[in-house]
Amino acid sequence: MRRPVALVTAAVLGVALAGCSEQPAAPAGRPAPDTSPTSVTPTPRVPAGKAPTESFGVGVRQVKLNRDGNRPLPVTLWYPAAGAAGGAVERSAPAAAGRFPVVLFSHGLTARPEDYQVLLTRWAAAGFVVAAPRFPHTSRGTDGNALDVLNQPADVSYVLTRVLALGEKAGDPLRGRLDPERVAATGHSAGGVTTIGLFTAGRDARLDAGIVFAGTALGVGTAFAGTVAPQLFVHGEADEVVSYAAGKAVFDAVPWPKAMLSLPKGDHGRALLGDGKALGVVADTTIEFLRWTLYGDPAAKERLPADAARGGVATLDDRL
Repeated sequence: MRRPVALVTAAVLGVALAGCSEQPAAPAGRPAPDTSPTSVTPTPRVPAGKAPTESFGVGVRQVKLNRDGNRPLPVTLWYPAAGAAGGAVERSAPAAAGRFPVVLFSHGLTARPEDYQVLLTRWAAAGFVVAAPRFPHTSRGTDGNALDVLNQPADVSYVLTRVLALGEKAGDPLRGRLDPERVAATGHSAGGVTTIGLFTAGRDARLDAGIVFAGTALGVGTAFAGTVAPQLFVHGEADEVVSYAAGKAVFDAVPWPKAMLSLPKGDHGRALLGDGKALGVVADTTIEFLRWTLYGDPAAKERLPADAARGGVATLDDRL
């Protein structure tokens, strides 16, 4: 996003969330998370396996969802598609054979899922189904109510339920293609807040891993709960919207295996929107993290440090 928009976003986010430092209640219908030490298991729950070695073509489709009748949540789905890899994204292309992990992505304030298409289609080409909702009050063209970010973890849990149902729905193109036992949540900026919330106050027990891009815990807290879910943080050290220190503080609070990819010259997230050297490093590092956490591929974990170091644009604090 351009700098003027990002700075306005920062002001709105800060004012709206400054008075919301207490953790919100768990979403309706979901039990409050158990934060006792016995609620954390010693190892990630995805069994060892091997991620696909080939790249896939990428298909895209739209799914119209609405939570409670007053929260429209159109979802963009990017998924591995049959056919040759490396071509243009094909609308409603047939899905590739196999069962694929699901990765949820939450956009930032005044953004849209398609703004992140370069990164998200790379995830899909690597063997992940990416589900990215457009939020009703924080996406481009809405009222820009930053406080509504606190409702978004429940939105994402609802989207996950409905998307996973497609894998069981007769006649749906994704029937039999989704693996409900291998799920991650990811998000940028306000979407990073949303993602953190899914592992704290609004813990969704179905999630196996998380990736937070330029996120903060304002409003959702750092009481990480439930079974182990490794986390990867990606943050620019020159972030002009969410300070690097704020992101690092959340990283430090995570009690599970974790890593932080720091970009010394990185700002609030321009690298996520283009196709430059930094995006290449971020894409490759996040793909290896997802291969490890969702496919259980130990070789992917071993490749993480080299991918992060390539080109000298980032450093990795690896505590995985």
